[in-house]
Amino acid sequence: MERPSIQPTEIRDPIHGAIAVDSSETTVIDQPFVQRLRGIRQLGFSHLPFPGATHTRYNHSLGVMHLAGRAFDACFRDKPFVDRESKRNYRHCVRLAALCHDLGHAPFSHAAEFAMPPLRDLGIRCYDSEKVAHRLDERASHEDYTIAILTQSSLADTIRENFGFAPEHVARLVSHEVDIGDDFFIHGDFDLRYLLAQLISSDLDADRLDYLVRDSYYTGARYGQTDVNWLVSNMTRHVDPEGRVSLAIDQRALYAFDDFMISRFHMFVMVYFHQKSVAYEEMLKLYMRSDVCDYRLPSDLEAYRKTDDAHLMAHLRGADSEWARRIVEYDPIKVVFEGVGIEGEQELVRRHQMITAAGIEASAVPGHGVVYGQKKPGMPPIYVIDRHRNPGHVQPVDEATVIFDRYQDERCVGRLYVRPEERAAALAVLA
Repeated sequence: MERPSIQPTEIRDPIHGAIAVDSSETTVIDQPFVQRLRGIRQLGFSHLPFPGATHTRYNHSLGVMHLAGRAFDACFRDKPFVDRESKRNYRHCVRLAALCHDLGHAPFSHAAEFAMPPLRDLGIRCYDSEKVAHRLDERASHEDYTIAILTQSSLADTIRENFGFAPEHVARLVSHEVDIGDDFFIHGDFDLRYLLAQLISSDLDADRLDYLVRDSYYTGARYGQTDVNWLVSNMTRHVDPEGRVSLAIDQRALYAFDDFMISRFHMFVMVYFHQKSVAYEEMLKLYMRSDVCDYRLPSDLEAYRKTDDAHLMAHLRGADSEWARRIVEYDPIKVVFEGVGIEGEQELVRRHQMITAAGIEASAVPGHGVVYGQKKPGMPPIYVIDRHRNPGHVQPVDEATVIFDRYQDERCVGRLYVRPEERAAALAVLA
């Protein structure tokens, strides 16, 4: 089938400047499931402590698409593909995966996932049945919704009509649980699916590279500033003896990588785990788990498309619940204890028991911050190579830097919350 002509255009972005997109990508950007992300804030309730943080998943997704394309170009700067069509397909595929990686997010991002149905209800056909069998009756995640939207909605038809690959190929870069059943990612003797998936989800992916800088910009916090351009320009690839092509960075960018990982940790401590936004998330959780809550996210994808932050807020305004009322009236629960580290976590448990024994209802919210995420099953590591001073030297990134050993077990603050009218009584009990 003849593909439509590709005409470039630009989208202006305050973080990356001009983001170039072609006409085939525009058909996906304009698709209703992607446009839905305009109504979902990137940081949930964080706009309450940080009034500027009103940016959306839509802004972020465009930025991730842009960075994924740049990272792809850096990794394949020597043009190793046998033809232009192959390169164009792989580049489009990774950019679409980056654009669509957050499609399934619920209202207020992670805060409303308690209202999601069991995975079984989504009926996702492209999943490897053996990989998902153990969680079919567990609550679905936003990633499950993303895969369902990519492969079983009108968006899937848009991808099939405008690109030289299937929506399942895009979905495979988002989730390792997708079974594509063909050799699309095999190019010659090399398997590219690992590198392309690492550009979407890894410890040096386009997602983190965008959201750290973007969230820092919109919150006004400077902890997330990192040298994205240097990291991207020093990305490359490594081929292991099995022919798996993996993401790699040059040795000279290792200090920038360390700074990037520390920035992620500090943003978690100072922004993502801010006491006020966590208070609202906890109240929403209390409402979602209460007997009076009748808010459920639909498994039907067209119905799900109509859910966003405004949809949930409209529901909360009409709900007969103390927790819903406190959210819409900006009357959050208050902190009466904050502990840091392992000892602080133990003290959190003890003080929670003290307050509960005194007849005061309290919420204990532990929080952990790490710089190193868990590698997805079957994925190779990110490698560090030295192209300039020691060609041929290769080692996994977690062996090339001490940053993981230093921060892997770092603990964030744990907090104890009570109703504001009971704060004085709670503090008296803890005195």
